[in-house]
Amino acid sequence: MAGSAIIDNPSALRVKPRLSFWQIWNMSFGFLGIQFGFALQNGNMSRIFETMGAKEDELAFLWLAAPTTGLLIQPIIGYLSDRTWSPRWGRRRPFFLVGAICASLALLVMPHVSALWMAAGMLWIMDASINISMEPFRALVGDMLPSNQRTTGFGAQTFFIGIGAVVGSLLPYIFTNWLHFSNVAPAGHISPSLKYAFYTGGIIYFLAVLWTVVRTREYPPENLAEFEAEKARTAGFWNIIKEAFAGISDMPRTMRQLAVVQFFSWLALFSLWIYATPAITSHIYHTSDTTSKIYNEGADWVNVCFSVYNGVSALAALALPVIARATSRRMTHLLCLTAGGLGLISIYFIQNPQLLLVSMIGVGVAWASILSIPYAMLAGALPANKMGYYMGVFNFFIVLPQMVAGVTLGFFTKHVFGGEPVLTLVFGGCSMILSGLLTLRVHDADDIRLPNNMTPAENLAYDVLASNNPNV
Repeated sequence: MAGSAIIDNPSALRVKPRLSFWQIWNMSFGFLGIQFGFALQNGNMSRIFETMGAKEDELAFLWLAAPTTGLLIQPIIGYLSDRTWSPRWGRRRPFFLVGAICASLALLVMPHVSALWMAAGMLWIMDASINISMEPFRALVGDMLPSNQRTTGFGAQTFFIGIGAVVGSLLPYIFTNWLHFSNVAPAGHISPSLKYAFYTGGIIYFLAVLWTVVRTREYPPENLAEFEAEKARTAGFWNIIKEAFAGISDMPRTMRQLAVVQFFSWLALFSLWIYATPAITSHIYHTSDTTSKIYNEGADWVNVCFSVYNGVSALAALALPVIARATSRRMTHLLCLTAGGLGLISIYFIQNPQLLLVSMIGVGVAWASILSIPYAMLAGALPANKMGYYMGVFNFFIVLPQMVAGVTLGFFTKHVFGGEPVLTLVFGGCSMILSGLLTLRVHDADDIRLPNNMTPAENLAYDVLASNNPNV
């Protein structure tokens, strides 16, 4: 009856219309380009660091600057995007565009670094810029889609993430084996094939995000006068800083529970991204000489492996809404993370590089779920006027495990795992399985079983009731 009362009072809540396939396509397309940036970063930064003279136990520390910046930037970007509105540019799209310009320039500059400190600095700039454009994309799904389309919306983003990452990860391999650019360079220099991979990624990144900026129209604030009054009240640098961090202690219960899940799943991912190249080149190719042909063959194969798990994630993303409807989002996440954890652990038992592709299937299934299911659960637990802010805060639980990885994984690799980075990947697999088990304790009030033949009135009731989630 309470739901009927809400529906009888349309002014109580703006009910978001269901969007068409092409509207969801256009608003998600920018993630294709964003993932070109992440794929090139994740698959090649440790390779670049080693080329510039870094030792294996120093790699994790060198990744540390970027998440430290993200920890400060993300809540501010989310807060500002919640309080931004332009009839022409909308709310989130200005941040898409600024982040894309900065990240694309960083991708174009990265191949020209000539020292270890320059590579670490460019990673810092590139990672911060990618996050500026990425996090408002998460909030856009909450802004634009009704509750019963959010899993589909995040699934569409995951599909484009997968496609972009497949091609982005393959770029060094393509330039080496198909276009016949050399993948070997003197010590302290980046190979031609890797240079042109970064150039291509920078161009595609910008064009894909520009497509979303041009082809998407956002909803204005529900009450523009109240919106402008609130923005004026909190204007000024120090007010922005204060407001941006003041709400962290008031996170909804679902968000606090998901934070723990995110921490362990992303700790596993960072162990993979930081140590995949040294683990596979040393454990399977039996070399750590960055100037040797066999080392660079192994490093190129790491990019192929990354493209496979991202390709699997693109396909798995299409199945996640079906599996979640048949079981639950929590159970779906548990199953996917368990598959990913077993995939990482299996690398220890492999000596044939081709078999790594089997391990990557499990990782790809987990990656699809990590990029969509937690955000779908979170979106239903957030107040609409703070969607961007809390999505930015949620990024803390990606940044924090990266910081922990930067501080601890080098020590563990050298002193606990006896200098064998493949054991760091086994550790990551165990962390991912633990993350899946912790998902079972998440309160997902928005995960309502829906029949496929809802009437328009039933659809409306579901959207209204879900948007008035008492968990907020």
